[in-house]
Amino acid sequence: MKFSRGKTILLSVFSLVLLSLALFMYLDRHLKFDHAPEWLALPNLFQLREKYANNEPKGLPLSAWFDPRARTEISTMTYWSAPIIWDKTFNKSVLEDYYKKHHVTIGLTVFATGKYLDKFLKDFLSSANLYFMLGQNVIFYVLVDDASKVPAIELEPKRSLKIIPIQQQRRWQDVSMIRMKVIGDLIESHIRHEVDFLFCMDVDQVFKSPYGVEALDESVAQLQAWFFNKDRASFTYERNPASAAYIPYEEGDFYYHGAVFGGTPTRVLNLTRECYEGIQKDKARDLEAVWHDESHLNKYYLLHKPTKILSPEYCWDYKIGHNKYIQSVKLAWVPKAYGEVRDYN
Repeated sequence: MKFSRGKTILLSVFSLVLLSLALFMYLDRHLKFDHAPEWLALPNLFQLREKYANNEPKGLPLSAWFDPRARTEISTMTYWSAPIIWDKTFNKSVLEDYYKKHHVTIGLTVFATGKYLDKFLKDFLSSANLYFMLGQNVIFYVLVDDASKVPAIELEPKRSLKIIPIQQQRRWQDVSMIRMKVIGDLIESHIRHEVDFLFCMDVDQVFKSPYGVEALDESVAQLQAWFFNKDRASFTYERNPASAAYIPYEEGDFYYHGAVFGGTPTRVLNLTRECYEGIQKDKARDLEAVWHDESHLNKYYLLHKPTKILSPEYCWDYKIGHNKYIQSVKLAWVPKAYGEVRDYN
């Protein structure tokens, strides 16, 4: 079979195109370029990959640092394969070596208004300075209604503190719920450009021992200390079907604590936006979920499973008393007289 000269040229060009595409795919898979070479610019695929790539650390394979068999007396994995972090289940040195190479920065937001600012902020910041993400770059975002009352803390190396003024709310419940909007706005405006991971915590807590990189992941939820070993029927979810936070009795995985949540800025932004939207929907119906933003947070995690769960060792209440499962408390609730600190009048 003979081809005309024109067909021969066309076939040659087609063959070259196929060869070029094959070569490009090989290079794309096996070589890492900081920038696409000019001769590969025609398909523009490098630019597309850079545009949509997640530059945050992907993390090590779970088997490289996590041993679910280390604590056989308690649940260490969810049915969707998210690890539940307990003392002795993780290899700290492997994780620290990994994150040291990636030079990550971790943010920590904390709200302190009214009497909460007076009573709790100093101990929270002092203990966080000593124990939160030791050896990592850390930015403390302190949101207060009176900047003059922020205590002077001599920060450890690789740590910085930013004071962000906010308006005082009429009720403590309003502070609890408005923080979802404020955190979301801050992430969009600048936090997402400054940190790789972000944690959001209540101020009425104190760090007791190193709270480290084992807690980092894309979406991190905290088990509520009083409910971690209870059955689902006892969980205090919002049970009003009219509420955006509603969870039926036959649904639910765990009861999560609103005092601690975190992840990558994008994932925390998604959480805060959806929770705030739920709060606004309830407000339009003249409703308020039983545990305010925590109720909406539990609904969010039911629909969007967290990629890592922290055991109650990462947010423990000593009022519970001795518990055989709790071996190393990282963060603890501070005893308080609610009648005093929640009186905003």
